[in-house]
Amino acid sequence: MSRYEFTGIKIDKNTGNRVLKSTLYPEIKVEDGDQFIYPLDGDRFETLAFRYYGDTSLWWVIARANDVRDGSYSLKPDEKIRIPSNIPQIMSDLRAINEDI
Repeated sequence: MSRYEFTGIKIDKNTGNRVLKSTLYPEIKVEDGDQFIYPLDGDRFETLAFRYYGDTSLWWVIARANDVRDGSYSLKPDEKIRIPSNIPQIMSDLRAINEDI
């Protein structure tokens, strides 16, 4: 599942080129089923997404839940990371906030 599935396309008024619209990401609130882990040495958001969700494209869920906006962010083994549990609700929220853009 691509995070760009919910990113619209528009035509730039100045150049006439097709460009991607901004994608808004939902707030991911802490839930009872969330897991808190310490990453292994060498873990990245993509590896955690694959380990916990079976899908590397959901890396942004873990990054967003941990207030990380830098794609080159390096995980540290002594840093507690939250792994959100309710992916269906997060994806529903993503769809809902991007429908009207």
